[in-house]
Amino acid sequence: MGRRYIDCREFPSEMKCTIAISADTEEELVDAAVLHAVTVHGHDDTPAFRAEIRHAIHDGMPPLKVA
Repeated sequence: MGRRYIDCREFPSEMKCTIAISADTEEELVDAAVLHAVTVHGHDDTPAFRAEIRHAIHDGMPPLKVA
């Protein structure tokens, strides 16, 4: 399996966060994305939230711009 990513730009917020996180494993990516979401955006680290994060993961590298 190749590189995977999650991109905060896909989730509109008042902060207009532009963070994109990539990793070689889904587990590492989920851990990093949850840490970011909890510390920066104030989300709670719950099993339901982790499942939501997993659904937002893409294969490859983040694009320069989000549609």
